[in-house]
Amino acid sequence: MSPPPDKPRGPAFPMPWLIVVLAVTALLAFLVVTPDGLLTKADMIGYAVCHRLEGHSFTIAGRQLPLCARCTGTFIGALTGFFGQAVVLRRRRAAEFPPLYIIIILAGFILFWAADGLNSYLTLINGPHLYEPENWLRLITGALNGLTMSALVYPVFNFTLWRCPAPERAIRNLRDLGVLLVLEAGIVGLVLTRWPCLLYPLALVSALAVLTLLTSVNSMLVVMIVRRENVVDTWSQAIVPLLAGFTVSLVQIGVIDVVRYALTGTLSGIPPPQ
Repeated sequence: MSPPPDKPRGPAFPMPWLIVVLAVTALLAFLVVTPDGLLTKADMIGYAVCHRLEGHSFTIAGRQLPLCARCTGTFIGALTGFFGQAVVLRRRRAAEFPPLYIIIILAGFILFWAADGLNSYLTLINGPHLYEPENWLRLITGALNGLTMSALVYPVFNFTLWRCPAPERAIRNLRDLGVLLVLEAGIVGLVLTRWPCLLYPLALVSALAVLTLLTSVNSMLVVMIVRRENVVDTWSQAIVPLLAGFTVSLVQIGVIDVVRYALTGTLSGIPPPQ
């Protein structure tokens, strides 16, 4: 992707104070309406994007994490990928996709994730399957899928948001991909330890990862809908469009939670097929 032409300068985003008020209102509504308890509120965020089947999830200190093993890997993996590209590799406004051979490798990660997911689903419905699913494998394939998602979303986000995105690749070569894979392996290893002290950090990071990914995508959609792409110069200016995406994400989570509860009658997970 090449940098977009410079746009006339003007307000970075329309109605900034209204967006701030809506964001605060949506956050307060979520905190008040959802059941009490920090971990339970994290569960409600996970409930919107994950089946949360107990047998497919990790339990730490006697409590199920907000996301199943595969979704834990996917969302925390995506958050780790964002962090790795922006902070570790220092490609803060990189707006170009990885080279083709890296994209092919990333596509392989998606196929690995999809194949293991299909095998797991076939096992769930007592269908023919190649092997018995394991949560550690769900976690690993999820982390690889999350890394792939971050590698695709990150440059598009930068290209859409910033007035002057950097015309460079966030992932340039196998060395960069290797660095990100090491970070993913570290996160996977932490989850697999199941140390009791990690319950709150992993639960809250899981919820943060869901919100981060949804906010990134929804922020891009909002700025495109209101036709304010490529008008942001600084992070202080980026706060308003990000709050707009955050608000949309909270509303999205709330609507999905309500509809899902109406259909299933449970907040603990989708009942397995009989």
